[in-house]
Amino acid sequence: MPERPPEPGGWRSWRPGERVVVRFRLPEGGLTDALGEVVRVGPGGLAIRTRRGVVDVPAEAVMLAKRVPPPPPRRR
Repeated sequence: MPERPPEPGGWRSWRPGERVVVRFRLPEGGLTDALGEVVRVGPGGLAIRTRRGVVDVPAEAVMLAKRVPPPPPRRR
């Protein structure tokens, strides 16, 4: 799979309300993903509102980050 070029400005240029996915390192080791809307971006990291609540991601833990399209409409 070809590697995608990084987004201009990276995650630090994101704005609250944008839908994103971030892969990050857990303190106990391993990786996990957070998919949702940006709540806050700062020099120390970012916060993402996911289905399970707000996830705080420290800047040093971010491994991959990208914007994603809106979720598909819910089925009836």
